[in-house]
Amino acid sequence: MAPGAVQFRHRVHQYADHDNGTQCQKKEDLGRDELPNVGSRNGTTGTVAPGPPRPGRRPSTTRDELTHLALELFTVKGFDATTIDDIALAAGIGRRTFFRYFASKNDLPWGDFDARLEDMRAHLARIPVDTPLMEAVRIATVEFNRMPPEEVRYHRERMALLLRVPTLLAHSTLRFASWRQVVAEFAARRLGRPEGDLEPQAIAWAALGIALSAYEQWLDHADSDLAELLERSLRMLTSGFDFC
Repeated sequence: MAPGAVQFRHRVHQYADHDNGTQCQKKEDLGRDELPNVGSRNGTTGTVAPGPPRPGRRPSTTRDELTHLALELFTVKGFDATTIDDIALAAGIGRRTFFRYFASKNDLPWGDFDARLEDMRAHLARIPVDTPLMEAVRIATVEFNRMPPEEVRYHRERMALLLRVPTLLAHSTLRFASWRQVVAEFAARRLGRPEGDLEPQAIAWAALGIALSAYEQWLDHADSDLAELLERSLRMLTSGFDFC
């Protein structure tokens, strides 16, 4: 399990047991800005030494830890029923601190998606130019979705939300468009065509659709392997779905 996840899991279940409105922490905690290194107390830019941690609390968190905590809360209470205040309270941070990490609750399941997209763009750029186009897309897509074992259960929770919670579907469409753009840029360079042409766009849409089909299989079958499903499904693009 990722660092801090054990303590967070305890806080999630502790918080979930207090649906009657009782407070788990002092009310002023919700307004407390817990982030270090945001500026000095004399108004100049610098490092602020954090005060002593309160018993049983972490003085700060990370994007990954906050994402893990939110996924736990969404699983216990449901995405729509979980508020930003719920997440901030369970994490021991204030609302202002929450918004330093994420612009909205809808962004939480995605974690560091933008950074991962940049990694995928860089990975595609490193693939040798003599690698066939669709083979390169397959390699980069499988690598993009690779994760350490301790992240697998969080990723299942994440993808179940992103693909199956109606509230998130519109937001997911925007994120998937960003992923398609990375693929279309690469395909356009390889084909010597504008990114908006049919061929690069068709490749990007096809790669996304077939990757999502692999994810649906993965969510439906707990004993399945995501990388293997992605490999199988993306190879169908290369073979032209010729199963004979």
